[in-house]
Amino acid sequence: MKRILLPLVALAALGVSACSEQAQNETAEAAEQIAADANATMSEAADDVEAATDDALGAAENAADKVGAAIGEGADRVGNAADALDD
Repeated sequence: MKRILLPLVALAALGVSACSEQAQNETAEAAEQIAADANATMSEAADDVEAATDDALGAAENAADKVGAAIGEGADRVGNAADALDD
């Protein structure tokens, strides 16, 4: 009876090892997909941060330009008022 069970156990072991290899392949494919998704997400996040930084720097530059223009206008008014006092 042991001689009959031995080939059946061996056959079952081969079947399990085949499933195990398939499971390993599926796990590897899933891991590759997860890594690809993570890389895509990180790339999108980096692009979003870069765009937000560009927007913030652009807004700061515009604000600085407006302040500079206001200071220039104020200086012109002071100069015009001083000229008017001299006349």
